[in-house]
This record gives sequence, structure tokens and C-alpha cells, in this order.
Amino acid sequence: GKLQVELAQHQYLLPRLVGQWRHLERLGGGIGTRGPGEAQLETDRRLIYKRINLLQQKIEGVRKHRTLYRGRRKETGMPIIALVGYTNAGKSTLFNTLSKASVDVEDRLFSTLDPVTRRLALPTGQRFLITDTVGFIHKLPPSIIAAFRATLEELEEANLLLHIVDITHSNAANQCLTVEKILSELNLAKKPKITVFNKLDLALNSEAEMKALTAIPCFEEEILLPSEDIALISAAKGWGIDELLNKIACHL
Repeated sequence: GKLQVELAQHQYLLPRLVGQWRHLERLGGGIGTRGPGEAQLETDRRLIYKRINLLQQKIEGVRKHRTLYRGRRKETGMPIIALVGYTNAGKSTLFNTLSKASVDVEDRLFSTLDPVTRRLALPTGQRFLITDTVGFIHKLPPSIIAAFRATLEELEEANLLLHIVDITHSNAANQCLTVEKILSELNLAKKPKITVFNKLDLALNSEAEMKALTAIPCFEEEILLPSEDIALISAAKGWGIDELLNKIACHL
């Protein structure tokens, strides 16, 4: 993940180098010579190209390793569930609640860089693998999507996606649409999916109150409940987790 972020940063910086040395253009060299700005620009370009090539080689090595790992994982025959969602929707909190793991939970962009996978069991005894992935943002640049390709490949192997939505966010509807759009761009729109509305504890007083809801009124049209493809939870409080696991069992 760190390699992918650094690669994206260098690819973003490369076409913007000219502006950084514009203040030295007045010191241009004479005929047949280069000014300090032009010389520094050429040096920086060479260094960045060299670093980009090295990062691409390292990421390709990681991608091959992950492909081998996914192949071995597939041989176990256990279904794979992947968590997706807008950044800070609560994916890692849900992952920790389900797996009793300790994945970093931070209120910042790309706090989850590398996919983390754990083996879990449903109440029925059926075992499955669950993976936490990088959070999406609005107008995610193509260079970022390309840079995170090794991470997003985890989604291709998933049997079921859990789309985590921060139901209390003022822009929840647009965030939801952004994630759906990116999934479509990644050719994942037809993957089986449960939309998980999270953070109900910030809007309601109790789990009983949450279970009494018959519709979600935050979108242009109300979503009627109950639904096999909709789950209401508070990952932080543990509300609705048993119901979510039952819905997962119905899909696997």
C-alpha cells in the first residue's frame, strides 16, 4: 500500500514540475546553455522517472506474490467476503468487531492501505474469509485507481461484497453512489452485495430502536425494511451484528 501511494504521488507530481521551477526562468542561461531552473527540472525528472520505474517493479513483485497467495487461499474452498465503502465509513471498525482483530481505525484518507484478511465462522459453523480494503473517495483519479490495482484485485476474488455506508453522514447518498460507480468501473457491479448502513448509534438511542425501523429515509426514495440485501448496524456498539451474519449466511 505504501508503495502504491508513493507511486501515485510521483505520477501526480511529474507533470507539475515545470511550475515549481518557474521562478528560476528569469535566470536562464546564454546561447547554448541551460539556466538553473531548466537544469534542476531535468534532474528532478530523471530522479522521479527512476523512482517510478523502481516502484513499478516492486509493486509488480507484490502483485505476483498476492496472486500466488490468493490462489492458495482459493484452494481452501472457503468463500471470501470483502468490505468496501467510502473512506471513514467504518469498514475497519466492522472488520475488528467481526474478527476480534486490531486493525488501525483512523479518521484519515487511505488509513487502510493493504488488504487484511482473517478467517471467521458463521453461527452455522460455516467458515469464510473476510478482507478489509482501501476506502474510496469522490472523483478518485485514474492514477490512484491504477496505483491501488494490486489492492483492489482482492475484490475480484470475493464471493460477496459488504458495502459499508456511514448512514449519519450529511452526504451519505452521494458517497454511496460514488462507491457504486467505482465498483462499476472495476467491473464489480454484478458481484453479490449487502449494503450495510453503519453508525446507527450516532442517530438512535438503542439497538431496539434500530431494529424497529421499517425504512431508511436518508435517500431520495425510502428503502423499505427488512431486506436480504440491506443491514442496519453499529460496528462500534456491536448492534445488528448477529442479523448481519445471518444475511451473510443466506448469500454464501
